[in-house]
Amino acid sequence: MWDDPVTAQKIMQELALHQGKVKVYDELERELGETVTLWQLATEEDDRSLESDIEREIKALQQRFNALELEILLSGPYDRNNAIVTLHAGAGGTEAQDWVQMLYRLYIRWGERHGYKVETLDFLNGDEAGIKSATLSFSGENAYGYAKSEKGVHRLVRISPFDASGRRHTSFASVDVIPEVSEDNEITIDTEDLRIDTYRSGGAGGQHVNKTDSAIRITHMPSGVVVQCQSERSQTQNKAAAMRVLQAKLLELKHKEQEAEITELRGEQQEIAWGSQIRSYVFHPYNMVKDHRTNEETGNVSAVMDGEIDAFIAAYLQKTKIAQ
Repeated sequence: MWDDPVTAQKIMQELALHQGKVKVYDELERELGETVTLWQLATEEDDRSLESDIEREIKALQQRFNALELEILLSGPYDRNNAIVTLHAGAGGTEAQDWVQMLYRLYIRWGERHGYKVETLDFLNGDEAGIKSATLSFSGENAYGYAKSEKGVHRLVRISPFDASGRRHTSFASVDVIPEVSEDNEITIDTEDLRIDTYRSGGAGGQHVNKTDSAIRITHMPSGVVVQCQSERSQTQNKAAAMRVLQAKLLELKHKEQEAEITELRGEQQEIAWGSQIRSYVFHPYNMVKDHRTNEETGNVSAVMDGEIDAFIAAYLQKTKIAQ
């Protein structure tokens, strides 16, 4: 039917994806009908013993419906891909590095909640505490589609645990999110354009320090893009992981160049400033997390820091979908 086997495979994957969504919808419709029938019987018989069961079923159905509705919003070309998330501390030394460590934990917990395979590809400890930078990989369906909403500057306001005077501090960290595209046809990497350096790795928090030069740093000479990986004990595994990140970064660079050309043709200028945070996390003088793009907010800061950020992701996806 299709001469190109690659095209045929992509079409079949798309078909399976949509069939899966239809199947979930049909299941929800059937289960809703059963719950309505149970409610009608309970009402007719004036049987209040079923109230808790019916409420529990309705709540579960609502959660599954919301998840399906959110998934339907993912229509970007790379939304179904794995995600690579990189965290960087802003100015502020230990304060900002501690903030990165908090975000590092937040995203790991979020990934685990969604059943993603979470890997730390690179990790640079802070000078005194915290993390200077870290790169995480989230493997699973729609990882990039959901995680892309986190890209930007995140701002923390709190009483510093590192300030003996108990003063309030503001810290910033940047979150970068790119899709993993290890076999993308848009990007071809010539091995002659690469400089590969090895060095001794030290794992997160100083764990698993290797006595061999297993860590890998790859520099793509034409673009100047540098990636590194030290999470695996094997040099071969670290090189493979670093190449995955390089492929994704080069694709992102290509798209940015295309966007810059379009912006120049339109005569548009957009200033990107470090202070233009997408979200604020306030621990003092009150508790609130607020997304400045959507105005979604919550006072349950501890839940957010434990990885419960789906409400922010949903609000962002809904807003961007409406804007398209």
